[in-house]
Amino acid sequence: MYREGLEVYTTLNIDMQKAARDAVEKGLQELEDREKYQKGLVQGALLCMEVKTGAITAMVGGRDFKKSEFNRATQSRRQPGSAFKPFIYTAAFDKGMTPSTRILDAPIVYEDRSSPDGFWKPRNFDGKFNGPTTLRNALVQSRNIITIKILQEIGVDYAAAYATNMGITSPLSKNLSLALGTSGVTLQEMVRGYGVLANQGKRVVPFLIKKIVDRTGHVFEETQVRSEDVIDPRIAFMTSYVMQDVVESGTGRRVKSIGRPVAAKTGTTDDTRDAWFIGFTPSLVAGVWVGFDQETSLGREEVGGRAAAPIWLYFMEKALQGRPREVFPVPDGIVFIKVEPHTGIPATRSTQDAIFESFLEGTTGTRAVPIEIKETQEETSNLNKDGPR
Repeated sequence: MYREGLEVYTTLNIDMQKAARDAVEKGLQELEDREKYQKGLVQGALLCMEVKTGAITAMVGGRDFKKSEFNRATQSRRQPGSAFKPFIYTAAFDKGMTPSTRILDAPIVYEDRSSPDGFWKPRNFDGKFNGPTTLRNALVQSRNIITIKILQEIGVDYAAAYATNMGITSPLSKNLSLALGTSGVTLQEMVRGYGVLANQGKRVVPFLIKKIVDRTGHVFEETQVRSEDVIDPRIAFMTSYVMQDVVESGTGRRVKSIGRPVAAKTGTTDDTRDAWFIGFTPSLVAGVWVGFDQETSLGREEVGGRAAAPIWLYFMEKALQGRPREVFPVPDGIVFIKVEPHTGIPATRSTQDAIFESFLEGTTGTRAVPIEIKETQEETSNLNKDGPR
């Protein structure tokens, strides 16, 4: 580069990059102050990408490059936890389920020879069960049990292939724990996958180098934007529409103050070893990961909505400054029907607090998917208690 007189043009936006660096440091310092940790031990990563092109406008791979050159945005594979759930729900919508489909949120038990007692008894994060629940509410409230039942209904292989099609390139476990985000992925993969939802079903290839020009002005190399239709734009919209409610009333409420339409999802892994927040507007998609390199707990309360979401907010407030307020475009073939918010059943004149739900044209909000799960008498009797004993 120095001897041949080459000029390299990158995609990085200097103001966004500074904002990303400052946001990561501020958020991690706040976490360390809350948990009384030694300064500089908690790590974080942030990656922001243009939805339409894949140009990476900001990337932070760690707190201090001089201390560690490891890029946690592109090289580190960590469990995404509930941040993986949008891939499962999108696949389910593509299989014919709707945001108003109801599934029973109740205890389930599976045989598991690797477990000490021979059974796997997954739980919701709060240890409670809500009974019949719409898919909208299940995603907004991040219900583990319903996501597992959805995965069982649509098929693990189908869901894994669907996530891969959306941009997840890391190997995925072909079992029901996939619903809980137990397979390690990179932050860049997650941002790319969410970008498909923001980009009306189109997948782009993230890139950092725009072009390289030699001393004579000849363009030595130039990156061409690569975009491919991978899912139905109507399906992408349905998931994005539900994910806006994650910010309005769900686990991502902490970023609601941004004051513009945002679709997002939080993620937290077992023992709060990893905290994630990934969100997007129609033009920018950004993701944040927080954790220790040694994969130890961040602290009992340091979930994605608390440990990672503030960093995303600090960054996006600066990144979107001066940009017009954007709304997610509604593709042809989507219809909105007023429904009762808890049951998903079409509203009547007497319905209280009805909401507009999105459906594929020609479908209704009344379809319920029968799911057969063998449950023992003991687990069934624990409905709405503190979880299976």
